[in-house]
Amino acid sequence: MELSPEDALRLNVMLANHPQAIRIDESRMLVCALSEKGEMKISLNPNCRDEQYLKQIREMLSMHALDSPSGYPRHIWSRMAHLNSDSLEALLLLGDPEAVVAIAHSSELTDELARKAWWALEDADNARQMLRQPAVVAGRMGPVLAEYLVEFLPFETEGEKIMDTVRLVLQPGLLDAAVIQQLWRRGRRKNLFYVGFLATLPDALPDIPPISKRQQSLVDDLREVAASGNELAGLLARVMSAPGQAWLTTLQKVMEKPATQDVVNCSLEVAAAYFSSARPEGFADATLEELREEAVQWLRHPGNALVRQILDLDNGLDQALLALRVLSGSGYGMVRPVFGKSDAIGTLMRRKLQSVMGPYMEYMAQLGPVNRP
Repeated sequence: MELSPEDALRLNVMLANHPQAIRIDESRMLVCALSEKGEMKISLNPNCRDEQYLKQIREMLSMHALDSPSGYPRHIWSRMAHLNSDSLEALLLLGDPEAVVAIAHSSELTDELARKAWWALEDADNARQMLRQPAVVAGRMGPVLAEYLVEFLPFETEGEKIMDTVRLVLQPGLLDAAVIQQLWRRGRRKNLFYVGFLATLPDALPDIPPISKRQQSLVDDLREVAASGNELAGLLARVMSAPGQAWLTTLQKVMEKPATQDVVNCSLEVAAAYFSSARPEGFADATLEELREEAVQWLRHPGNALVRQILDLDNGLDQALLALRVLSGSGYGMVRPVFGKSDAIGTLMRRKLQSVMGPYMEYMAQLGPVNRP
C-alpha cells in the first residue's frame, strides 16, 4: 500500500528543501523537519494502520537518505562510534531515534551535528554522551546540554548516572558559579554528588579552608623539590595544599557513608586517578593488604631516588609517602573480597566494608595536617 497522495506530495516537498534533521512524533502522527529557515510539520493522513503507515514513511526517508529502504543498520553501527562524518548527516534524516543515539556516540560528532541531533531527540543519555566530546563542550551546545542535565537531575534515580552527570556538567565553561554551588550543597544530602566534584574539580572545590603556616611551608618546600622533576614531590605538595586537604576531606565524607557499591567503585577510581603520579606503572588490581606490603618495599627500595629526595627534605614524611603509594592503588581489587560475595547496599554494605574502609580512611588521615617544627 502506498502513502496517501497528500502525504507523499508534502513529504517530497519537505525533502526537496534539504532538511537538516527529521523526527517523527508517533503519538500525534507528525513528521517534523529542521531547516535553516526553522521547523516544518506535516500532519499525516494514514490510509492503513498507524504502525504500518509509519513503516512506509521511514522506508521513504531511508530511500532518500541512504538509497535503501532498510533504514538504520543497527547490527553494524549500534552505539559503536563507527560512523564517519558523511554518514552522520544522512542518519539525521531517518526519523529514527536509534540513529540519533548512534550520532551522539560517534567520535566524529561536532558541535553543529550535536545541535541537530539534540533537536531530533532530547534525551539525558544522549546529552551525557555528547558532553564527552571536547568539540561539543567547547561549542554552543555544551552549556545547553549541561543546563538540561542539571534540570533533569531530580528525576534521575540511578546513582551511577547522577555521578556521571555531575562530573560532565562541571567541565569548564558549562555552568555558572551559582549553579555549581547549588550542586555542591546537594552533596550534603546525597554525598554521591561529591564524586563528580572530586573527579572534575579536584583542585578547585567550593569552600576550601586555609591551611596552617607550617603546612604551607612544607608545601612550598615540596614544590621546590618538584621543580627539579620530582613528580612524587609534586603530588605530595598537591595533597598537602589547601585544595588537596579539601579534596581529602570530601573523599572522606563519601567513603564514610556510601549508599551503593557503584559509589564506592567510582570513588576508588577517582582516587586512583588523583594519586596516579605515585604509581607511574599504571593502575593496580590488589587488596589493601597486598598494596601495603608492596608500598613498604617501594618505600625502602634504595634505588627509589624520588623517595630519597623527599625524605632528605623531611624524614617525617615516610608515612605520608607510604599512604600515597597505597592510595594510588585504589580500585575494585580492594573491595573484591567483599563485593565479589555480596550485592548488599546501604548500612549492610558499609558494615561488610568496614574491614577495608577502616584502614583505607587511616591512610587518608596520614595525608592530613602535619605538625612541622
